[in-house]
Amino acid sequence: MQIAGAIIASNNRADYSNDRRHWLMFYGVDHLLVGGGGTIDGNGNIWWKNSCKIDKSKALTFYECTNLVVKHLKIQNAQQIHLSIEKCRNVQASRIEVNAPENSPNTDGIHVAATQNIQISHCTIGTGDDCISIVSGSEKVQATDIICGPGHGISIGSLGAGNSEAYVSDVVVNRAKLSGTTNGVRIKTWQGGYGSANNIKFQNIEMQNVRNPIIIDQSYCDQDKPCKQQNSAVEIKSVMYQNIKGTSASNVAIDFNCSKSHPCKGVVLQNVSLVGVNGGKSEAVCKNINLQNFGTVSPHCP
Repeated sequence: MQIAGAIIASNNRADYSNDRRHWLMFYGVDHLLVGGGGTIDGNGNIWWKNSCKIDKSKALTFYECTNLVVKHLKIQNAQQIHLSIEKCRNVQASRIEVNAPENSPNTDGIHVAATQNIQISHCTIGTGDDCISIVSGSEKVQATDIICGPGHGISIGSLGAGNSEAYVSDVVVNRAKLSGTTNGVRIKTWQGGYGSANNIKFQNIEMQNVRNPIIIDQSYCDQDKPCKQQNSAVEIKSVMYQNIKGTSASNVAIDFNCSKSHPCKGVVLQNVSLVGVNGGKSEAVCKNINLQNFGTVSPHCP
């Protein structure tokens, strides 16, 4: 399929009353290539005014597709998630540009769920939520040459929501530039879940004025009331941070908030240098983590 012009969503929400969760969807297609240099415009402003976090609408969805290629597309102002790749296998997504205002709610750039063997490369993403979000069931995910900002950074999570099983493995983020984002590279899990996130590498990443450059949060709680303390947690193990440099917009450049019952294991920092925006000192906060440092690591855990 070649998209050479612009596809623009209706500004009448009633036109989508039959399915408010998807706008454009490809379901169960093998050997599909979508490209052409065109624009997919979700006309999201009318949706953002009525946003509900629980009901995550998706502008462009690929579901149960195999041997999929998506390239040379511009996706903007999605109702919520811009590009969602769910339960797919063998995917190449490249040369994709995603744009939405910084204050647009839940407008993830590229969302990967329960997908195996996906390569995301040479993408420029600026949104009101995660530039790339990788969630449960995803394996062998590579994201290379990514420019991210504004947005919430590159995120693995939300794992274990609703006391569910979560599993993510073999993720590599290599050569990324993040500017002005809320987070840099983040792993977030809810209390009460189970499963694991393992064999994850963040390599060759530049941060500019990023509020939380490196963060693991095993007590993620995205609700108004405090979340109930629970003993079970999604295990986080074998995580590498290598060749990461830049500036932190907050005092805490490295924040490892791991579970007391399931501490983070096998976390490695190698050649990490994060300073304050004006060259000042930054700090690391580290709870319940098994950590190794190699080369120059600054800040480092006490």
